[in-house]
Amino acid sequence: MPARNEIQEAILRRKGTAQDDVRRDYLKKLTELTGRDTILYASAFASPKSPQIPGIAFSITSDDIQGFMSAMHGLKGDKLDLILHSPGGSMEAADQIVQYLRRKYNHIRAIIPQNAMSAATMISCACDSIVMGKHSALGPIDPQVSFPTATGIFTSPAQAILDEFDQAKLEIKNDQSTIPLWASKIQAYPHGFLQMCQTTLKLSKEKVEEWLKQYMFKDEGNAKQTAKNIAQWLGDAKEHKTHGRPIGIEQAISKGLKIEKLEDDQDFQEVVLSVFHATVVTFQVTECVKMVENQNGRGVYSQIQIQGIPVPTQGAAG
Repeated sequence: MPARNEIQEAILRRKGTAQDDVRRDYLKKLTELTGRDTILYASAFASPKSPQIPGIAFSITSDDIQGFMSAMHGLKGDKLDLILHSPGGSMEAADQIVQYLRRKYNHIRAIIPQNAMSAATMISCACDSIVMGKHSALGPIDPQVSFPTATGIFTSPAQAILDEFDQAKLEIKNDQSTIPLWASKIQAYPHGFLQMCQTTLKLSKEKVEEWLKQYMFKDEGNAKQTAKNIAQWLGDAKEHKTHGRPIGIEQAISKGLKIEKLEDDQDFQEVVLSVFHATVVTFQVTECVKMVENQNGRGVYSQIQIQGIPVPTQGAAG
């Protein structure tokens, strides 16, 4: 298997669309090896250029459904390998993507070459199994909420907001002189914000539980309880401490997720990692920040011009 630097050197020695040619060659090889449709969904969130680009450009959004529609056009199989590399994003968008994929495919295998966090973890839980390497990571699914403040947009775990409300009730009960302090803090939240946090947190766990029961554990007698336990664990912000905490392969297995070890099949591992390395190089040498692409080279690609004011653009291929 060529290392990432070797793939990068091979691409840089060539001209034009070398990065696309190399990446697509490996995607095609993966489908030839497995006999399954292959779709790559990846963003450049871990690349050196990411600090210069708005985070939304890397996130799962409702616009991504257009990418999946383009990537699925013309595919004839009923089994899919979905390669995921994403920091997460909108839970609603993830839900829409899952519904769309599941209308076509009877069996979906999520392949995690490095990180599939938050909403990407949720999508993985809607698959029949998850392929992880020793270096791969899923992440907690507790939702993050944002609201405007005097100094800009503030983002916080929904659970942290609920905990703060509980703390306020306790302190006010014990000492009513704290009412003015808590009143000023709570007034900074938008109307209905507490209810939104409660609903969003509940929904994220419910969706993952539903998907696990319906797909990953559909043939097991204890599917309901297993799905519930895993969903509650993934959504437990107090246990994970931080939303970005990586969940590695051993922990995922110990909690009951159906995990296939990438290293168990050397040929499969080599092609998967070659796809991923070629994708990372694509992000390095082009203005592409996110892509949805199938084994036939068809998909949608989001690009941002880093110089000056970032301007997102999209292009389709195939």
